[in-house]
Amino acid sequence: MHPILIIKTAALGDVLRTTSILPGLHEAHPASDITWLVAQGAEDLVRLQPLVDRVVKVDLDSPESLASVSADLGRTKWEWIISLDEEENLCRLASTLTTERLTGAQLARRDDGSECASYTPDSAGWFDMGLTSHHGKEEADRLKRENSQSHANIFARMLGIAEGQPSLRIPGEAYQASQVWGARHGLDGSVTIIGVNTGASGRWKTKGLDEERTIELIEFLHRELEGDVKFVLLGGPAEAERNGRIMEAFTEGGGSDAIVLDAGTDNDQLTFAAFVSRCDLLITSDTLAMHMAIARSIPLVAFFAPTSAVEIDIYGLGEKVISTADDYCSYRPDADNSTITVERLGRAALRTLP
Repeated sequence: MHPILIIKTAALGDVLRTTSILPGLHEAHPASDITWLVAQGAEDLVRLQPLVDRVVKVDLDSPESLASVSADLGRTKWEWIISLDEEENLCRLASTLTTERLTGAQLARRDDGSECASYTPDSAGWFDMGLTSHHGKEEADRLKRENSQSHANIFARMLGIAEGQPSLRIPGEAYQASQVWGARHGLDGSVTIIGVNTGASGRWKTKGLDEERTIELIEFLHRELEGDVKFVLLGGPAEAERNGRIMEAFTEGGGSDAIVLDAGTDNDQLTFAAFVSRCDLLITSDTLAMHMAIARSIPLVAFFAPTSAVEIDIYGLGEKVISTADDYCSYRPDADNSTITVERLGRAALRTLP
């Protein structure tokens, strides 16, 4: 066996999209034994991967957890460590483990002897655009804006493997939960189901679509499809109040005749993925639901304002709607998303529907 360690702990969407490297790694290294280090809370995104032999969880806020994981992983002489997180404590971990080859983030020493996060030359195609860029933030931002390659393509070239597609397996109990919910709401396969995941919690508020445009988009598609459609609101805990207000805009209530249904915002990750998998089309911001749809090969329309659309490969599953504002791909939390209009999203959805 040839032990390979992948260090990719968070964020959730980044962990899921990084599964694109697994088929290529196994094709290039068929005798490999792959361990994946993830943050607590992200393990469900990789634990059912047939190409991952072991998942190790770490609490990134706990020095004790980091020390325990370091001791655990330190018992193996790794053939290859693929280090994809720029946090200094994870760079330190990657640099202190025994390995024949290290690709990615590592710890380096400045001229004054202090330590800092850095990266190996063979991973410059990715990290030159990141927080630890050797060229400084201004050049990193320029490279990010001018990049023409997807995340999967960059990683495949970086690792010398064939490019793959992210994947996600869903256990039977999660499917069952979504099926029970669907039956309760009359989703019997006779109507088109459009998932709506247009929120964006946390740092990137303008990744998402405001409530007014979300309501108008639902109304637009309902008219265009002549009522033969149900809309399922998707989101996490941060979208609970938002989704509730959107629900209130539709007067039919929550029965089998409702136009809009609320899938809830407290589902675990794999049940949430099962809801995404029930959709005939997902309309989504650049967030975890988008990566789940890609991993599950669900048709989608994804929209982008502060973040890079080029970086996301949707593998022919649908369309990207991209901001035409001057600050597109600026990674500003207040980037202008006003050019992500109902008309553009709605027409893209109609073209994408199976």
